[in-house]
Amino acid sequence: MSAILELFRSSGALYGGNAAFIEDLYERYLKDPESVDLAWRERFHIMHQEAANEVAHGPVRENFLRLAQESRTRARTRSTERLEPAAAEKQAAVLSLINGYRYRGHQVANLDPIKLRDTPKIADLDPAFHNLAAEDMDQVFHTGSLYAPDRMPLRDIITMVEQIYCGTVGSEYMHITDTQEKRWIQKRLEGYRAIPELDTADRRWLLTLLTAAEGFEKYLHQRYVGQKRFSLEGSDALIPLLDELIQRAGRKGQKELVIGMAHRGRLSVLTNIFGKPPQDIFDEFEGRVQMDWRQMAGDVKYHMGFATDIDTPGGIVHLVLGFNPSHLEIINPVIEGSVRARQRRRHDRSGDQVLPVLIHGDAAFAGQGVVMETLQLSQTRSYATGGTVHIVINNQIGFTTSNPLDTRSTLYCTDVAKMVQAPVFHVNGDDPESVIFVTRMALDFRNQFHKDVIIDLVCYRRLGHNEADEPAVTQPMMYKKIRRHPTPRAVYADRLVSDGLVSKDEADAMVADYRDSIEQGVVVARPVLCGLDHAYRVDWGFCRSTAWDQSVDTGVPVEKLRELSDAMLRVPDGFELHPRVEKLWEERRKMAQGDQLLNWGFAENLAYATLLDAGTPVRLSGQDAGRGTFFHRHAKIHDQVTGNAYTPLQHIGEHQGAFIAIDSLLSEEAVLAYEYGFATAEPNALTLWEAQFGDFANGAQVVIDQFISSAGTKWGLCCGLVMLLPHGLEGQGAEHSSARLERFLQLCAEHNLQVCVPTTPAQMYHLLRRQIVRDYRKPLIVMTPKSLLRHRLAVSALDELTSGHFQTVIPEIDPIDPAQTERVVFCCGKVYFDLLEARRARGLTNVAIIRIEQLYPFPKDYFDRALEPYAATEEIVWCQEEPQNQGAWDQIKHRFHNLMQDGKRPYYVGRPSSAAPAVGHRAAHVEQQERLIDEALTGHFNPSMNKRIPPQ
Repeated sequence: MSAILELFRSSGALYGGNAAFIEDLYERYLKDPESVDLAWRERFHIMHQEAANEVAHGPVRENFLRLAQESRTRARTRSTERLEPAAAEKQAAVLSLINGYRYRGHQVANLDPIKLRDTPKIADLDPAFHNLAAEDMDQVFHTGSLYAPDRMPLRDIITMVEQIYCGTVGSEYMHITDTQEKRWIQKRLEGYRAIPELDTADRRWLLTLLTAAEGFEKYLHQRYVGQKRFSLEGSDALIPLLDELIQRAGRKGQKELVIGMAHRGRLSVLTNIFGKPPQDIFDEFEGRVQMDWRQMAGDVKYHMGFATDIDTPGGIVHLVLGFNPSHLEIINPVIEGSVRARQRRRHDRSGDQVLPVLIHGDAAFAGQGVVMETLQLSQTRSYATGGTVHIVINNQIGFTTSNPLDTRSTLYCTDVAKMVQAPVFHVNGDDPESVIFVTRMALDFRNQFHKDVIIDLVCYRRLGHNEADEPAVTQPMMYKKIRRHPTPRAVYADRLVSDGLVSKDEADAMVADYRDSIEQGVVVARPVLCGLDHAYRVDWGFCRSTAWDQSVDTGVPVEKLRELSDAMLRVPDGFELHPRVEKLWEERRKMAQGDQLLNWGFAENLAYATLLDAGTPVRLSGQDAGRGTFFHRHAKIHDQVTGNAYTPLQHIGEHQGAFIAIDSLLSEEAVLAYEYGFATAEPNALTLWEAQFGDFANGAQVVIDQFISSAGTKWGLCCGLVMLLPHGLEGQGAEHSSARLERFLQLCAEHNLQVCVPTTPAQMYHLLRRQIVRDYRKPLIVMTPKSLLRHRLAVSALDELTSGHFQTVIPEIDPIDPAQTERVVFCCGKVYFDLLEARRARGLTNVAIIRIEQLYPFPKDYFDRALEPYAATEEIVWCQEEPQNQGAWDQIKHRFHNLMQDGKRPYYVGRPSSAAPAVGHRAAHVEQQERLIDEALTGHFNPSMNKRIPPQ
């Protein structure tokens, strides 16, 4: 044993404070030598060679434990030693200075490659601020919790903390309240002195990757002069960062990395990391893309996604790059949702197998609210993905014309991440070795604590916002510095030449070799594995049909419905329901037996139950999804004594699909995008998002515009997401009335969406089942009711659920004689019941009312069939309760073209055009509603002028 101890003591590695650390390293070395950094690996190897005959592993472990215990004993002894007041004050000052570096050393760290701004003066880092003078520099002090020898001269302490906290890595972690996390980071930073341990091969590979990053951009710049590519130049270290992240993740046993990023550097990442053939990129620049423009609109090359498989020391890693529009950070929650679906498919509850990686721009990370919303999701039960590695490409400027002082109010662009106590590691992009060190630490932190972590890659942008831009017009001082500054590859090549690791000729040969490869169009990334068949691959092949109107029976036998109803209505022994819920439960029992007509909430839950029983997972989220905003769903109930929640739909069968009802945080944009991402990665689940009120979807309009409505035609992505949007004018003011039906209809084209307005519980039941039973996946937009949830006429019989399908058009239901009909009123939604009750109250027998339940894709055949009996009827009316410039009218009136051929014109009846969706006073609402119902049923029309004449 003495030889081993002498080996460590002579190297200066073993002292009391380091014993526990060395013990931990030794245990890791025994399990996997590759898990220990090179220097320690060599030490342990030498130790075993020199002391092979002296001791076995067990005594070595025991000795390390003994040393650690001795260290703790000495520390306790020292803590009880009495110091003179002056000495105690000096000792306290030293510890305060150390903490000053931990808290604020990052502010003076060497992070900016181009030295854009002067280094600030930080008082906390000045020994004089702590009453430490020049004569104290050689005084030996206790180092406290510093990962260092127990006692050191002050001069050496300062040198050490400056190296750790003020070099090319600036660390922010002292805001974290969890002591274990904080100590873990301190151990990594201070134990390794914030210096990576790379062997010669690693450093040469780093130069190879930087050569690829620079060579790719230079080649494109010369070959496609002036064309937009949003180059990575100045931020080249992203390529070795991602390479290290992928390889290390694979070594740690992770199987998938799902990456989201905006357009900056995307082409380089696709080529140099994902292995997209350069020739494919060139073809996109030159317009030689194999695509049927009649089937797909396509997108610009720097928005496109990609998937590939890369070999790593731990096995194959599947890489996915998400498709992303120009709305920058909106990809964040989409990726998180996709990752959650992939983790669910792998039964990866902790996030050890699927890793989300998000690459941000500095100004976008600071400025776009969806970043905060996504961070807020990160530790919630139903949205957590085990932690995300965030990489900020910090060009120190937003748009070319931005003044960096105007892009945020915070010190750093990454400060928003502190709200979830994520550590932030700033690193100089011109020091790729420090970039590797930070990457390793960030990934290991994420995997250890399953929390988000931020890498702030501080760099610059050599060109403007795009290649046609001239940045010096608005940023003259910045670009004078940039144009005098050598490239990251040149900086690192000079460093390796100086260290004698490569010759200048070898470095130049790397440049020539890369250019030769890329000119030949061959893959220049790590070897890409092709033709692999993954057990967890997302297969959308079965549901790419565009036959939206295919007939499919969505009924379920009554015996099965009653069986499922019994299961849904069971509660645990002793579970005390709220009296109102107890009454509702009794009503549902009667509905299940056919003694009472079904209401909306019960029919909806039955739809979920039937799908779950068939093995289909159901994921429902929204701000009040479990109970339902309007007290109708009650998919989740609460014990009135204990407060414990119980979800009956999770207990309907032994082999059922998973059900989750999520009462989400008050976010629309991030939550809807998350559910969209989940739905795109899970074709066999019913994924639903419910707005608290339909118009709250306004807060997620970018998700609707850029993903839900257009991703299919831009990128060929399938998605079966369901949006439930409560809609209906009921005197609740402008903000609680309209789900903006007209906006969704404006987005409809090429069978991209399904927009439906069901009016009965049975219709809702069949509509939800159709979404899964049918081999067809397109987003479904449902205008759901509010007052109709308990309307006496909006009910269905149990046998309506046992057969049939969703009716896109519902013909007249009363015994109205077509031969005696003088007017046909078409409508959708809640206004139907107002019309029906008024017609019945007035005893009118000459007006037929037809409901259109699916507005897009428009059911022309069913529409014609419903209208056919009334061929002789002259007056055709479209009635809606929304203002004329809103609702369905402007988007549906051209559907009446067959009527126009006969010289007929459809008449509009409804509210006049309005800037607001509804009036703010109930009395005004009631007056307007009564008037439009009266006009629709009995108003006079002048066919020659195609105008209605209000009744006298």
